[in-house]
Amino acid sequence: MVDQHPEGIKLPDPAEISETMTAISEKSQAMIERFLMKQSGQMLDNEPDPMRIGKAFWQLSQQFWSDPEKAIKLQTDLWQGYNSLWLEASHNFFNPEHQAGENKSGTTKESSEQSSQSKKKKKSDRRFQDEAWDENPFFNFLKQSYLLTANTIHSSVKEIDGLSETDARKVDFYTKQFLDAVSPSNFLITNPQILRATAESGGKNLLQGLENLISDLEKGRIKMTDEDAFALGENIATSQGSVIYENELMQLIQYAPTTEKVYSRPLMIIPPWINKFYILDLKAKNSFVKWAVEQGFTVFMISWVNPDESLAHYSFEDYMLRGPLAALDAIEKATGSKEVNAIGYCLGGTLLASTLAYMAEKKDKRIKSGTFFVTMTDFAEAGELRVFIDEEQMEVLEKKMSDRGYLDGAEMGTTFNMLRANDLIWSFVVNNYLLGKTPFPFDLLYWNSDTTRMPAKMHSFYLRNMYLDNKLVEPGGITLDGVPIDLGKIDVPSFMISAKEDHIAPWKSTYANTRHFSGDKEFVLAASGHIAGIINPPAAEKYSHWINSETPSDPDEWFEAAKEHPGSWWPHWAKWAQKKSGKLVPARIPGMGTSKGKSSLKVIEPAPGRYVKSR
Repeated sequence: MVDQHPEGIKLPDPAEISETMTAISEKSQAMIERFLMKQSGQMLDNEPDPMRIGKAFWQLSQQFWSDPEKAIKLQTDLWQGYNSLWLEASHNFFNPEHQAGENKSGTTKESSEQSSQSKKKKKSDRRFQDEAWDENPFFNFLKQSYLLTANTIHSSVKEIDGLSETDARKVDFYTKQFLDAVSPSNFLITNPQILRATAESGGKNLLQGLENLISDLEKGRIKMTDEDAFALGENIATSQGSVIYENELMQLIQYAPTTEKVYSRPLMIIPPWINKFYILDLKAKNSFVKWAVEQGFTVFMISWVNPDESLAHYSFEDYMLRGPLAALDAIEKATGSKEVNAIGYCLGGTLLASTLAYMAEKKDKRIKSGTFFVTMTDFAEAGELRVFIDEEQMEVLEKKMSDRGYLDGAEMGTTFNMLRANDLIWSFVVNNYLLGKTPFPFDLLYWNSDTTRMPAKMHSFYLRNMYLDNKLVEPGGITLDGVPIDLGKIDVPSFMISAKEDHIAPWKSTYANTRHFSGDKEFVLAASGHIAGIINPPAAEKYSHWINSETPSDPDEWFEAAKEHPGSWWPHWAKWAQKKSGKLVPARIPGMGTSKGKSSLKVIEPAPGRYVKSR
């Protein structure tokens, strides 16, 4: 019989590991004491189950045992799966030359196909990238048994009938969260990479990991990147420009030109206020702002304030009036141009659509085209975020926001991170706390950690009227500043870019805009997700995008006829936008106006401005 001790992992020196574990024990005790003292007076409420998860799983258990045949089939399928797995594992343990995952002579066609699927799974599942998960019989069995059990449980949960749509959504989502959490890759004893690091360092990785955990507990969030490596305006959000207007909700940045001539019609960008604007201006190599300026556009960016309790009473219509509508007035003063093209990103796109519908009722024609980045206006199929939004949860959330005046940005950040828990939670638990490593500098993750708050009145209106009741798509369903709005009256040309793997704004949901808007429409689909699908500069030569000039009512029909193109969608959009941007005129310098006259707005401060620096 072969030695079943995992290969490549040496036991650490007993004296050294004992000393390290003593230090860990002392630090752990002190950490727990500090944590309990801090929490003793800080319970937000007495709500034992604010997400109503327990109720959903209780309903699941009732439905599961009400169908004995399905329960027996589940157990039988799982037993058969484990029987096959045990046979394979026994073969690998007693025949070490036959490594798991390899297609040896004598294997059946079925086992060969399973081997191929296993290799594909390894490449796509970052949790099991270490070679030991495939090459070592012990860890291969551990991985395969976890995947078999997890897949069986998740599949069985999705097949249970009789649950309400809300409960089914919760059960499916939180079952996945649980299964992700108990992955063997997340624990010291069952992860070969962590065992190897512990042996090689004498356990110092665990000691450093505890230090990292203490630091993160004090901050209230997992550290995803080296936050000291970035400074706004120095090595991130560095596009040259000036703040030329501000009010209590936003600053307006005008970026400096890099071409001698620019298009006469300026470009106004409305970012989401759930996050900060500089997702569009990270480093120079992936800055959409820098690239757009280089294409000859005069770019204006709205930089939203990070609100506190003093802005609790500000509403969605306040964001419209003091956001894009105030920006239009400022842009005219800065450039002399009444007309602009506009871009809205995510929630900023929802605001852009609402603003265009409002302006249509007011006969205001200043916005001549709208570009919508991953934007939903129809929330009938709003994706995984719907798991957090129902009447019961809304009541709990509204009480919390009422007490504080806002929704804390950390809570919003956690919600988004849960949508990709393996990438944005558990990978950092392993890296930071078990391997004891410091996250490397990554501009995108720095931005992701730079969360913002949501004013209570605005956020309640947004969640109730759009996510919960889907009133935005109803003609007259929403009234802004006394004006009932109708998306069907948006008759300006629209360019819609969505992302194929977007979990926040599913592309088929964003495609519904083609049915609700009037005027010329173009829909383009990018590869990747909510961020990477949009922030994809041409020089990176990454991903691809699909184009189909027609917009049939069925998104699947659109996709079947669409043609895939390699690389970034940015150049395709630029050609579309340039045709709608007027003639070329001398470049405009922020605060200087144009050759026809000086700006009536003075420079307030250099970009990126002070609003975005509030953490």
